[in-house]
Amino acid sequence: MTKFSKYLVLALITFMATSIQAQEINFNRDLDNFKYPDQRGVNVFESPKDTASTFNGVKVRVGGSFALQYQAIDNENANLAGYEIKSAGNNFNLATANLDLDVELYDGIRMHLRTYLSSRHHNEPYVKGGYLLIDKLDFVSEGFLEEIMNYTTIKVGHMENNYGDAHFRRSDNAQALYNPFVGNLIMDAFTTEVGAEVYYRRSGFIGMLGFTNGKLNQSVEENEFGRSGGASFLAKLGYDKQINNDLRLRLTGSLYNTGYVPNSYLYNADRAGARYYGLMQDAAATGDDFRASRYNPALANKITAVMINPFVKYGGLEFFGTIEMAKGKADTELDERTVNQYAGELIYRFGAEENIYVGGRYNLVDAEDISGEDVTIDRIQFAAGWFMTKNILLKAEYVIQNYNDFGATSILNEGKFDGAMLEAVISF
Repeated sequence: MTKFSKYLVLALITFMATSIQAQEINFNRDLDNFKYPDQRGVNVFESPKDTASTFNGVKVRVGGSFALQYQAIDNENANLAGYEIKSAGNNFNLATANLDLDVELYDGIRMHLRTYLSSRHHNEPYVKGGYLLIDKLDFVSEGFLEEIMNYTTIKVGHMENNYGDAHFRRSDNAQALYNPFVGNLIMDAFTTEVGAEVYYRRSGFIGMLGFTNGKLNQSVEENEFGRSGGASFLAKLGYDKQINNDLRLRLTGSLYNTGYVPNSYLYNADRAGARYYGLMQDAAATGDDFRASRYNPALANKITAVMINPFVKYGGLEFFGTIEMAKGKADTELDERTVNQYAGELIYRFGAEENIYVGGRYNLVDAEDISGEDVTIDRIQFAAGWFMTKNILLKAEYVIQNYNDFGATSILNEGKFDGAMLEAVISF
């Protein structure tokens, strides 16, 4: 992926230079149906759908984001012999950066590409993914299936799957401006797979069906069972309506299902790493367990996951909730296991254009662990944030996370971490 990223960046620079010489492409212009990467994109879920068009030639928008945290968190466990953990100090974490390219290729057709320039797990650039978004079929013939496409969107690519609504509010490496907190959910549903999604949105109702190949790392090689892959099915049904000037209601239910995949990464796909650094790691470890502080239920080869997300915003007060159930197993297991996650966050935004906020989140995971134990993990987060401009966010968080019922042979036995984080985010 690294060599590909280097070649891609070189190709993009060449493309941009050629375009500037030709003077045929507009750079950094507003695009149709575009979700802004700044404060205007807060509480926007799927990209907007509007039949109005401003297309007058290919438009290229070059954007990016940058995030830096200062961490002061302590961690501990039962400290049994052979299961000691490293101490965590107080200091700055590695700065992270994204590069975004959004291109309006034709009336109703847009491309998005995100490259992680620096992340916790990779200090070299690599491509997260990209997709083609089709809101019109005028490239076939003008007005082709217009009545259908007025409400339909087609999304195709190697892209972030639209399972649940929580992934719209999570930090995506350096793009942390939509997240009112620093950390994501304990069981962080996020994956990038090759596939397609079809949306139908009308009068506030949302419907989506999608299929992917169920693979994070793409390969045609067969496994020991003679299979090179599987398939994942995605669905979402919901309602999102601005009832009046003060009240907005949104409720969605989502499904992610695989009959079989060589390795499911739904809760283990974020190669950018967790937002809490150096916690709950073996004292003898020489590397960074970059996903530590999150929980992966290890439903490796078969999984069915359902997520329900209510969102209510009244004036400056908003509530976002997550109710999630995942069931599945690895090939080596005889029986399926079940994992449940619950989260609720309450945010109050105030000030000029709601540029200041305070809030809290409670998150609980109750799991049948692959070890055979019934375990729970709970987290409380308190946060405050200030949009200095629509592109600059400064936020602070205090977090407490507890690991319960993990056995004596687990590094998480009587585990706990707590402390403060400061994060500065720039996104444009």
